[in-house]
Amino acid sequence: MKTYETISVTTLTPHIGAEVHGVDLSQPLSNAQMRDVRQAFVDWSVLVFRDQHLTQEQHKAFARKFGPLHAHPLKSSAGYDDHGDPEILAVKTTQKSKYTAGDAWHTDVSCDEKPPMGSMLYMKQTPEDGGGDTLFADMYRALETLSAPLQRFLERRHAVHDGALPYLGSYHYAPAAGTNYPRNVHPVVTRHPESGRPVLFVNSGFTTHIEGLARKESRALLDFLFTHIATTPALTCRVRWEPNTLTFWDNRCTQHHAVWDYYPQSRYGERVSIVGERPIAAAA
Repeated sequence: MKTYETISVTTLTPHIGAEVHGVDLSQPLSNAQMRDVRQAFVDWSVLVFRDQHLTQEQHKAFARKFGPLHAHPLKSSAGYDDHGDPEILAVKTTQKSKYTAGDAWHTDVSCDEKPPMGSMLYMKQTPEDGGGDTLFADMYRALETLSAPLQRFLERRHAVHDGALPYLGSYHYAPAAGTNYPRNVHPVVTRHPESGRPVLFVNSGFTTHIEGLARKESRALLDFLFTHIATTPALTCRVRWEPNTLTFWDNRCTQHHAVWDYYPQSRYGERVSIVGERPIAAAA
Protein backbone atom coordinates (compact mmCIF):
# COMPACT_ATOMS: atom_id res chain seq x y z
CA MET A 1 0.00 0.00 0.00
CA LYS A 2 1.41 3.36 -1.01
CA THR A 3 1.39 6.16 1.57
CA TYR A 4 1.31 9.93 1.19
CA GLU A 5 2.11 12.80 3.56
CA THR A 6 -0.97 15.01 3.20
CA ILE A 7 -3.71 12.77 1.79
CA SER A 8 -5.07 9.29 2.36
CA VAL A 9 -6.45 6.95 -0.28
CA THR A 10 -8.86 4.05 -0.42
CA THR A 11 -8.06 1.86 -3.40
CA LEU A 12 -10.73 0.58 -5.78
CA THR A 13 -8.56 -2.34 -6.95
CA PRO A 14 -4.92 -3.29 -6.29
CA HIS A 15 -3.80 -1.89 -9.64
CA ILE A 16 -6.14 0.94 -10.77
CA GLY A 17 -8.34 3.50 -9.05
CA ALA A 18 -8.33 5.21 -5.66
CA GLU A 19 -10.59 7.51 -3.67
CA VAL A 20 -8.66 10.47 -2.25
CA HIS A 21 -9.45 11.86 1.22
CA GLY A 22 -8.32 15.02 2.96
CA VAL A 23 -8.45 17.47 0.05
CA ASP A 24 -10.84 20.37 -0.58
CA LEU A 25 -10.54 21.16 -4.28
CA SER A 26 -12.40 24.46 -3.88
CA GLN A 27 -9.34 25.82 -2.08
CA PRO A 28 -5.78 26.27 -3.37
CA LEU A 29 -3.73 23.17 -2.62
CA SER A 30 -0.39 23.47 -0.85
CA ASN A 31 2.79 22.38 -2.62
CA ALA A 32 2.85 19.25 -0.47
CA GLN A 33 -0.76 18.40 -1.32
CA MET A 34 -0.12 18.90 -5.02
CA ARG A 35 2.94 16.69 -4.83
CA ASP A 36 0.91 13.92 -3.19
CA VAL A 37 -2.00 14.24 -5.62
CA ARG A 38 0.39 14.12 -8.59
CA GLN A 39 2.07 11.03 -7.20
CA ALA A 40 -1.25 9.35 -6.47
CA PHE A 41 -2.34 10.11 -10.04
CA VAL A 42 0.72 8.32 -11.42
CA ASP A 43 0.30 5.47 -8.94
CA TRP A 44 -3.42 4.78 -9.47
CA SER A 45 -4.38 6.43 -12.84
CA VAL A 46 -7.95 7.16 -11.66
CA LEU A 47 -8.55 9.44 -8.65
CA VAL A 48 -12.00 9.97 -7.11
CA PHE A 49 -12.67 13.05 -4.95
CA ARG A 50 -16.05 12.97 -3.19
CA ASP A 51 -18.05 15.72 -1.45
CA GLN A 52 -16.49 18.51 -3.50
CA HIS A 53 -18.42 21.74 -3.97
CA LEU A 54 -16.95 23.51 -6.98
CA THR A 55 -17.77 26.39 -9.24
CA GLN A 56 -16.77 26.06 -12.86
CA GLU A 57 -13.81 28.37 -12.25
CA GLN A 58 -12.63 26.28 -9.30
CA HIS A 59 -12.96 23.15 -11.41
CA LYS A 60 -10.82 24.72 -14.14
CA ALA A 61 -8.31 26.14 -11.66
CA PHE A 62 -7.58 22.67 -10.29
CA ALA A 63 -7.22 21.25 -13.81
CA ARG A 64 -4.81 24.03 -14.81
CA LYS A 65 -2.42 22.81 -12.11
CA PHE A 66 -1.65 19.99 -14.53
CA GLY A 67 -1.39 21.98 -17.77
CA PRO A 68 -3.30 24.12 -20.29
CA LEU A 69 -6.94 23.24 -20.82
CA HIS A 70 -8.16 21.40 -23.89
CA ALA A 71 -10.91 22.59 -26.25
CA HIS A 72 -13.03 19.67 -27.45
CA PRO A 73 -13.38 19.32 -31.27
CA LEU A 74 -17.16 19.04 -30.96
CA LYS A 75 -17.29 22.60 -29.64
CA SER A 76 -16.60 23.91 -33.14
CA SER A 77 -18.62 21.36 -35.11
CA ALA A 78 -21.70 22.20 -37.12
CA GLY A 79 -24.90 21.81 -35.15
CA TYR A 80 -23.31 21.17 -31.77
CA ASP A 81 -23.85 23.90 -29.21
CA ASP A 82 -24.06 23.38 -25.45
CA HIS A 83 -24.04 27.18 -24.89
CA GLY A 84 -21.20 26.77 -22.43
CA ASP A 85 -17.63 27.62 -21.63
CA PRO A 86 -15.30 26.50 -24.46
CA GLU A 87 -13.10 24.73 -21.90
CA ILE A 88 -15.97 22.78 -20.29
CA LEU A 89 -17.73 19.92 -22.03
CA ALA A 90 -21.24 19.29 -20.73
CA VAL A 91 -21.90 15.56 -20.33
CA LYS A 92 -25.69 15.31 -20.28
CA THR A 93 -28.05 12.41 -20.86
CA THR A 94 -31.84 12.60 -20.52
CA GLN A 95 -34.88 10.62 -21.64
CA LYS A 96 -34.71 12.49 -24.95
CA SER A 97 -31.03 11.77 -25.66
CA LYS A 98 -30.26 9.76 -28.79
CA TYR A 99 -26.95 8.63 -27.27
CA THR A 100 -24.86 9.15 -24.18
CA ALA A 101 -21.31 10.35 -24.53
CA GLY A 102 -18.74 7.67 -23.84
CA ASP A 103 -21.05 4.64 -24.01
CA ALA A 104 -18.23 2.43 -25.36
CA TRP A 105 -14.62 1.78 -24.43
CA HIS A 106 -12.47 4.71 -25.54
CA THR A 107 -9.65 7.13 -24.74
CA ASP A 108 -10.62 10.81 -24.84
CA VAL A 109 -9.89 12.58 -28.14
CA SER A 110 -6.98 10.33 -29.10
CA CYS A 111 -7.41 11.74 -32.63
CA ASP A 112 -5.61 14.93 -31.55
CA GLU A 113 -1.92 15.38 -32.31
CA LYS A 114 -1.48 15.90 -28.58
CA PRO A 115 -4.35 13.99 -26.92
CA PRO A 116 -5.48 15.09 -23.45
CA MET A 117 -3.19 13.83 -20.69
CA GLY A 118 -6.18 13.61 -18.38
CA SER A 119 -9.79 14.55 -17.87
CA MET A 120 -11.75 15.68 -14.80
CA LEU A 121 -15.48 14.97 -14.76
CA TYR A 122 -17.44 16.74 -12.02
CA MET A 123 -20.80 15.04 -11.54
CA LYS A 124 -23.74 17.26 -10.59
CA GLN A 125 -26.76 15.01 -11.17
CA THR A 126 -27.04 11.23 -10.94
CA PRO A 127 -29.99 8.93 -11.72
CA GLU A 128 -32.48 8.74 -8.86
CA ASP A 129 -32.54 4.94 -8.80
CA GLY A 130 -28.83 4.32 -9.33
CA GLY A 131 -26.78 3.42 -12.38
CA GLY A 132 -24.65 5.61 -14.59
CA ASP A 133 -21.33 4.25 -13.29
CA THR A 134 -18.12 4.62 -15.27
CA LEU A 135 -15.77 1.69 -15.86
CA PHE A 136 -12.05 2.34 -16.25
CA ALA A 137 -9.56 -0.12 -17.78
CA ASP A 138 -5.82 -0.31 -17.09
CA MET A 139 -3.91 -0.14 -20.38
CA TYR A 140 -0.62 -1.06 -18.72
CA ARG A 141 -2.19 -4.35 -17.71
CA ALA A 142 -4.00 -4.75 -21.03
CA LEU A 143 -0.58 -4.87 -22.70
CA GLU A 144 1.07 -7.01 -20.03
CA THR A 145 -1.60 -9.71 -20.35
CA LEU A 146 -0.85 -10.21 -24.05
CA SER A 147 1.72 -12.78 -25.12
CA ALA A 148 5.33 -11.61 -25.42
CA PRO A 149 5.48 -12.21 -29.22
CA LEU A 150 2.34 -10.14 -29.77
CA GLN A 151 3.68 -7.37 -27.54
CA ARG A 152 6.88 -7.23 -29.59
CA PHE A 153 4.88 -7.13 -32.84
CA LEU A 154 2.66 -4.29 -31.61
CA GLU A 155 5.61 -2.24 -30.37
CA ARG A 156 6.71 -1.71 -33.99
CA ARG A 157 3.29 -0.57 -35.26
CA HIS A 158 1.46 2.73 -35.63
CA ALA A 159 -2.29 3.26 -35.88
CA VAL A 160 -4.58 5.97 -37.27
CA HIS A 161 -6.92 7.79 -34.85
CA ASP A 162 -9.70 9.70 -36.63
CA GLY A 163 -12.18 12.08 -34.98
CA ALA A 164 -14.69 11.51 -37.79
CA LEU A 165 -15.24 7.95 -36.53
CA PRO A 166 -17.23 8.97 -33.41
CA TYR A 167 -18.16 12.59 -34.01
CA LEU A 168 -19.51 12.19 -37.54
CA GLY A 169 -20.09 8.44 -37.78
CA SER A 170 -21.74 7.90 -34.37
CA TYR A 171 -22.89 11.31 -33.14
CA HIS A 172 -23.69 12.73 -36.61
CA TYR A 173 -22.13 16.16 -36.04
CA ALA A 174 -20.43 17.43 -39.18
CA PRO A 175 -17.25 19.46 -38.75
CA ALA A 176 -17.44 23.20 -39.26
CA ALA A 177 -17.48 24.33 -42.88
CA GLY A 178 -14.06 24.09 -44.48
CA THR A 179 -12.59 21.97 -41.68
CA ASN A 180 -12.09 18.33 -40.79
CA TYR A 181 -11.96 16.57 -37.46
CA PRO A 182 -8.43 15.82 -36.22
CA ARG A 183 -6.79 12.71 -37.65
CA ASN A 184 -3.38 11.58 -36.43
CA VAL A 185 -1.08 8.58 -36.33
CA HIS A 186 0.16 7.33 -32.94
CA PRO A 187 2.24 4.35 -31.82
CA VAL A 188 0.22 1.27 -30.90
CA VAL A 189 2.40 0.88 -27.80
CA THR A 190 3.40 4.14 -26.14
CA ARG A 191 5.59 4.93 -23.16
CA HIS A 192 3.99 6.85 -20.30
CA PRO A 193 5.96 10.09 -19.86
CA GLU A 194 5.88 9.94 -16.03
CA SER A 195 5.82 6.28 -15.03
CA GLY A 196 8.02 5.16 -17.93
CA ARG A 197 5.87 2.06 -18.41
CA PRO A 198 4.67 0.80 -21.83
CA VAL A 199 0.97 1.24 -22.61
CA LEU A 200 -1.42 -0.23 -25.17
CA PHE A 201 -2.72 2.84 -27.04
CA VAL A 202 -5.54 1.86 -29.41
CA ASN A 203 -9.24 2.25 -28.68
CA SER A 204 -12.52 1.41 -30.38
CA GLY A 205 -13.72 5.00 -30.19
CA PHE A 206 -11.10 6.52 -32.48
CA THR A 207 -8.66 3.94 -33.92
CA THR A 208 -9.55 3.05 -37.51
CA HIS A 209 -6.62 0.91 -38.68
CA ILE A 210 -3.03 -0.14 -38.12
CA GLU A 211 -0.62 1.13 -40.76
CA GLY A 212 1.31 -1.34 -42.87
CA LEU A 213 -1.18 -4.19 -42.54
CA ALA A 214 -3.75 -5.40 -45.03
CA ARG A 215 -7.24 -4.13 -44.24
CA LYS A 216 -8.46 -7.57 -43.11
CA GLU A 217 -5.38 -8.08 -40.94
CA SER A 218 -5.74 -4.68 -39.32
CA ARG A 219 -9.45 -5.20 -38.65
CA ALA A 220 -8.90 -8.64 -37.16
CA LEU A 221 -6.09 -7.48 -34.90
CA LEU A 222 -7.91 -4.36 -33.70
CA ASP A 223 -11.08 -6.35 -33.05
CA PHE A 224 -9.06 -8.82 -31.00
CA LEU A 225 -7.49 -6.01 -28.95
CA PHE A 226 -10.83 -4.24 -28.43
CA THR A 227 -12.45 -7.51 -27.35
CA HIS A 228 -9.54 -8.18 -24.99
CA ILE A 229 -10.16 -4.83 -23.30
CA ALA A 230 -13.94 -5.13 -23.20
CA THR A 231 -14.11 -8.73 -21.93
CA THR A 232 -11.33 -8.84 -19.33
CA PRO A 233 -12.89 -7.64 -16.07
CA ALA A 234 -9.54 -7.96 -14.26
CA LEU A 235 -8.35 -4.86 -16.13
CA THR A 236 -11.02 -2.62 -14.66
CA CYS A 237 -12.25 -0.58 -11.74
CA ARG A 238 -15.73 0.91 -11.37
CA VAL A 239 -16.56 4.43 -10.19
CA ARG A 240 -20.01 4.79 -8.63
CA TRP A 241 -21.01 8.41 -8.98
CA GLU A 242 -22.63 10.61 -6.38
CA PRO A 243 -23.47 14.31 -6.84
CA ASN A 244 -20.44 16.52 -6.13
CA THR A 245 -17.93 13.81 -7.06
CA LEU A 246 -14.94 14.72 -9.25
CA THR A 247 -13.03 11.92 -10.95
CA PHE A 248 -9.65 12.61 -12.56
CA TRP A 249 -8.35 9.94 -14.95
CA ASP A 250 -5.06 9.52 -16.79
CA ASN A 251 -5.97 9.47 -20.47
CA ARG A 252 -2.48 8.20 -21.37
CA CYS A 253 -2.87 4.80 -19.71
CA THR A 254 -6.61 4.15 -19.24
CA GLN A 255 -9.78 3.71 -21.22
CA HIS A 256 -13.27 4.26 -19.88
CA HIS A 257 -16.87 3.30 -20.61
CA ALA A 258 -19.81 5.33 -19.33
CA VAL A 259 -22.60 2.82 -18.69
CA TRP A 260 -26.03 3.95 -19.94
CA ASP A 261 -28.21 1.76 -17.75
CA TYR A 262 -30.51 4.42 -16.30
CA TYR A 263 -33.00 5.28 -19.07
CA PRO A 264 -35.35 7.18 -18.76
CA GLN A 265 -33.62 9.00 -15.89
CA SER A 266 -30.98 11.72 -16.27
CA ARG A 267 -27.31 12.22 -15.54
CA TYR A 268 -25.35 15.48 -15.81
CA GLY A 269 -21.72 16.39 -15.31
CA GLU A 270 -19.09 18.79 -16.62
CA ARG A 271 -15.73 17.68 -18.00
CA VAL A 272 -12.49 19.60 -18.21
CA SER A 273 -9.52 18.06 -20.02
CA ILE A 274 -5.83 18.95 -19.97
CA VAL A 275 -3.64 19.12 -23.08
CA GLY A 276 -0.97 16.42 -23.14
CA GLU A 277 2.10 15.59 -25.16
CA ARG A 278 2.40 13.76 -28.47
CA PRO A 279 2.53 10.02 -27.67
CA ILE A 280 5.99 8.46 -27.95
CA ALA A 281 6.60 4.87 -28.99
CA ALA A 282 7.69 2.55 -26.19
CA ALA A 283 10.31 1.10 -28.51
CA ALA A 284 11.83 4.52 -29.32
